[in-house]
Amino acid sequence: MAPVFKPSPLDILSNWGLVSAILVGLAIIAFFAEFEGKRVSSKEIALVGMLGTVSAVLRIPFAAMPSVQPCTALIICSGYVFGPLVGFMVGAITALVSNFFLGQGPWTLYQMFAWGMAGVTAAYLRRFNLDRRGLIAFGIFWGYAFGAIMNMWFWASFIYPLTLKTFIVAQLNSVWFDTAHAVGNAILLGVLGNKTIAILERFRKRFQWQITTQCFI
Repeated sequence: MAPVFKPSPLDILSNWGLVSAILVGLAIIAFFAEFEGKRVSSKEIALVGMLGTVSAVLRIPFAAMPSVQPCTALIICSGYVFGPLVGFMVGAITALVSNFFLGQGPWTLYQMFAWGMAGVTAAYLRRFNLDRRGLIAFGIFWGYAFGAIMNMWFWASFIYPLTLKTFIVAQLNSVWFDTAHAVGNAILLGVLGNKTIAILERFRKRFQWQITTQCFI
């Protein structure tokens, strides 16, 4: 039986997994373009690359432990010290580099975006001058926020129909993994957060890094 409506190029818009991937990809490209257009020295570029690589290396040994992600704590500290743009770059590089060892796929885009946004939002914590408890709370938040972003990708790409009920089920199915991520973040930021920030602050002063957040407000 012939279809009622003829095929149209606009039919692609019904594939919400593809649409969300395009939007996330454009957001990542925008951040990379912003970083490329910013005037930074070769030492600063090397520092960003080093932080991203170290963060990626921290992730790989814990791959056997579901959702325990030490890299999240370093990404948060990097964004806190160096600003939103560097925070995003470190988060994006973490996912991109580590997945060469753990496996690339459509999920890489969303991991780059999720960890990147953890770095971006961490930059604004400087305004509140958070103490140890504040860092722990922020780490717990991003343990669940990271999982929510990844669940939205899974829901939009593989679940049918896309309803509020299936969305809630998709979120609840990963609550134990997200909790492990949140607890790991809390422990690492509680024990090493302030020390890591102090070390990165010394690098920032050495490079005379100027933190700018106007373009992200």
